[in-house]
Amino acid sequence: MADAADFYTGIVAESYAPLKSFSPEPDPYAAFVRAAGEPALELGCGDGDPLLALRRQGLDVAGVDSSADMLERCRERAAREGVTVTVHHQRMEELRLDRRFRAVFLAGPTFNLLPDDATAEAALRRVREHLTDDGTVLIPLHVPAPTPARELGTVRAAPAADGAELRFSMVSEERDEAARTQTAVLRYERHRGDESTVVERAWALHWYRRSDFERLAVAAGLTPVSVTDADGAEADDDTAYLTFRLRAAEPAAG
Repeated sequence: MADAADFYTGIVAESYAPLKSFSPEPDPYAAFVRAAGEPALELGCGDGDPLLALRRQGLDVAGVDSSADMLERCRERAAREGVTVTVHHQRMEELRLDRRFRAVFLAGPTFNLLPDDATAEAALRRVREHLTDDGTVLIPLHVPAPTPARELGTVRAAPAADGAELRFSMVSEERDEAARTQTAVLRYERHRGDESTVVERAWALHWYRRSDFERLAVAAGLTPVSVTDADGAEADDDTAYLTFRLRAAEPAAG
């Protein structure tokens, strides 16, 4: 099974922007950075949403992502838009930067792409080590719902930059409640004239109940300040969409 670094390559990276169904609004993240302070770091910045918008607002925000192909697209977008941006090709759980940050955030539940609790705790420890002692972390999470059977095989299509047709569909999905994982086989297609490319990749999500993630955060040296649902109310252990705000529990080593 491909991890996120291997999943978002080639045709998948090319298809991401044309076929995505959602782009995060930059304003909530700009407000978070202004409240928490600069410098800031976006984890899982991908091809630049909302990172580039925050840079256009003059905020000191860098990005990090595990996919080299997505980062190359981010750099290309930045160059086209005349935006100066600093991005790093690293995995969250192996983060090694020469800077600490007052604000660290993910713009959406990208943290769910980490495969298990051990990797998640390692990533949280690396975040803590890159956080200033007065810094704040914002991590959205979700518990994915099973995909209705009628939606399997449904095709979405969009044009590529060179006029080719890009297609996306979900082939199958498996769910393991005990392991808290949901794995889908996704099909990406590219058709232009007589040339066709078809790739299938497994896309795995690992989810957390509130209590699961609190335990990992505390073990990594982070203290939850608030845990809210999609409406901003206090989240409980069965909340499907939740956002953690975390602060440092103790000074980082070194």
